[in-house]
Amino acid sequence: MIRTTRRTLMAGAAAFSILPARAAEKNYAPGISDTEILFGQTMPYSGPASSYGTIGKAQAAYFAMINEQGGVNGRKLNFVSLDDGYVPPKTVELTRRLIEQDKVAFLFGPLGTPTTNATRKYVNAKKVPQLFIASGATQFGEIEHYPWSIGWQPTYQVEGHIYAKYILQQAPNAKVAVLYQNDDSGRDYFKGIKDGLGAAADKMLTAVTTYEVTDPTIDSQIVSLQQSGADAFFMTGIPKFDAMAIRKAYDIGWKPKIFFISSTGSSVATGIVPAGPEKAIGVMTAHYLKDPTDKQWANEPAYQTWRTWLEKYYPGADVNDVNNVYGYSTAQTLVQTLKQCGDDLSRENIMKQALSLDMALPMAQPGIRVKTGPGDSYPLKQMRLVRFDGTTWVPFGEAMSG
Repeated sequence: MIRTTRRTLMAGAAAFSILPARAAEKNYAPGISDTEILFGQTMPYSGPASSYGTIGKAQAAYFAMINEQGGVNGRKLNFVSLDDGYVPPKTVELTRRLIEQDKVAFLFGPLGTPTTNATRKYVNAKKVPQLFIASGATQFGEIEHYPWSIGWQPTYQVEGHIYAKYILQQAPNAKVAVLYQNDDSGRDYFKGIKDGLGAAADKMLTAVTTYEVTDPTIDSQIVSLQQSGADAFFMTGIPKFDAMAIRKAYDIGWKPKIFFISSTGSSVATGIVPAGPEKAIGVMTAHYLKDPTDKQWANEPAYQTWRTWLEKYYPGADVNDVNNVYGYSTAQTLVQTLKQCGDDLSRENIMKQALSLDMALPMAQPGIRVKTGPGDSYPLKQMRLVRFDGTTWVPFGEAMSG
């Protein structure tokens, strides 16, 4: 006969304490099970920003590879990517569908400042993670006001500061012209370069004008800026408009001593080739990812791994388009976030892990890491200046912050 006493209970408890701890309880958000993680995004596969659509396709290709390897912690990634045409009302409609009908666990990499800005309040009210937004708008790091939204790339203000630093160092008496997209992204860029010029801004900014993403041409703006007498020019926008600016400036014989285009439109495949590579010689921008046209990376293992992946999982993709590096790298960031979650795949923990990252990306420029933490909701904060030589972007100098 076995008698249970206080002493035997204590002894039993002590004995139990040395046994392996039970696995933590699984905690799942909607769209997540023992076998699947369902998430979604909006992406402009049509419309004026359709050249960015390859980002969504590259992300899907990366997740296909991860699923082939067994998924993340045994769960397959079910990725839904919908075409919003870069039209904010459509983005709102599709985002509601993803959350309310498809029941996704979270949103990943929705592209565009005006489009994502149209959904941010709704998504935060629903307490759905909006991870690694494909925009450099500073507002997507306002975690104190919008705790469920986080960007990924360096902010447009940081990028503008970097260009301003260069102008002040190389041509402190320059007359600066700026042409920016008339939306939150363009205004963010302009604020960055204006703040970066500091006390000299009022004197140096000779001409500033804007364009709409629906405009068929920006020829009149380029002519007007040339006539201002500016010898430094900063153009912000999506690839289509950066290409227009490069081509028109060349065609009218305007050769600013300093010519920057935003990183958002700097893909050789979609921002330079349509303008004519010979017309872009000397144009500068800033990169945080390795451009696939840069031959210095050709024999590097990280580049070769990326190239092998692209050919196998995304055949037919343009190997010269840096947006395919962007898609690959953002997908890697998400996979690391989900790995860190373990079996706690609640929306709260997914957001917590997105804010607990410290990782090197194989296709990031040297010295640049993804890093977040308490009070730090900007994953990438550095960039490296590059200059176009007629074939590729050639880096110069070290990684810089804004």
